[in-house]
Amino acid sequence: MPETTVEIVSFGYLHGAPPAAHLTIDLRHHFRDPHVSPELRYMTAADEPVRTAVLGTPGIAALVEATAAAVAGFASGPSTGTIVVADGCAGGRHRAPTFAMSLAARLEAAGASVTLTHRDIGEPVVQR
Repeated sequence: MPETTVEIVSFGYLHGAPPAAHLTIDLRHHFRDPHVSPELRYMTAADEPVRTAVLGTPGIAALVEATAAAVAGFASGPSTGTIVVADGCAGGRHRAPTFAMSLAARLEAAGASVTLTHRDIGEPVVQR
């Protein structure tokens, strides 16, 4: 994926509208939420137990690969420019930033230049 520039933005749907993107991944309904575990609730993707829980969820690794393939599809098109991927979960503290970090690592390993932003990782835990 030479000379491909990708911007990845993780976010929480409960903190506002999804950012504008070429590809938006919604992680809310098909993947376990670490928020339901009291020991993980106040942690974020910066904490290893959260990353382990999210990345150990069936289907996440396959979705990272599928998203990387979609980015490669955009990159192979005739237009140039930054490809924007947004991925969201409920609060933006657990699943979305972990997925975004994994996707960024996968794309960087393939030669892409990646910018990673976690829009809502610092927001307070949503009480639900």
